[in-house]
Amino acid sequence: MSQREVVGRYRGSVMGLMWSFAHPIVMLLVYTFVFSFIFKVRWGTGDASNTNFALNLFVGILIHAFFAECTNRAPSLMADNINYVKKVVFPLWVLPVVLVVSSLFHMLVGFLVLFGCVLIFLDQLYLTTLLIPLLFLPFILMVAGTTWLFSALGVYLRDLSQVLPVISTVMLFLAPVFYPITALPEAFQHYLYLNPLTYIIDESRNLILLGRLPNFEYLAYFYTVSILLALSGWSFFKKTKQGFADVL
Repeated sequence: MSQREVVGRYRGSVMGLMWSFAHPIVMLLVYTFVFSFIFKVRWGTGDASNTNFALNLFVGILIHAFFAECTNRAPSLMADNINYVKKVVFPLWVLPVVLVVSSLFHMLVGFLVLFGCVLIFLDQLYLTTLLIPLLFLPFILMVAGTTWLFSALGVYLRDLSQVLPVISTVMLFLAPVFYPITALPEAFQHYLYLNPLTYIIDESRNLILLGRLPNFEYLAYFYTVSILLALSGWSFFKKTKQGFADVL
């Protein structure tokens, strides 16, 4: 089903799956041009080149895009698949997983493009890049939990599909996507970590662009919170799914 979701998005187009490579590159070029050339934004106090800004920006965009696609589509997921909801024998919990896996495919394609850019512009890939799966596993669990939660809530609260895109846009600018955490006064930096995307974006940059090991204490905390969120979302979905068919 995830494969059908990915292929169906580009069915009939001339470029086909190549759009999954083209889309992140186009967005990267647009954001880099606007923020780096027009607004003259530079990344931190170190390397102030446009290339450094673009690579740091790319990491943030890919992670936020994965989270936003799953979150924004979740509230209407059951209504869009009402034929499955009415089938008593169909495991409805699969539908949010299909969404997460298909969105994950596009994020991984974007990271392949990123790795290619790092090789071209930095002439190396740090060994710490191999730890990316260790970092992304709890992130995927967290997104799966929120997708289960919002796909269930969206059946009963239709306004959720209008609210979540606004919240995900706010989270884009309240996470270190367009700027480093150090750009904020030290007294306010810890508030950024209230945004769950902050940790994953910052540590991904450390692994891929700086060759730094993650803070394993924070990583253990992130695993714990993600597992709890995934279990909570799953539990809420299982308890509320009996009423989906009646409401829809």
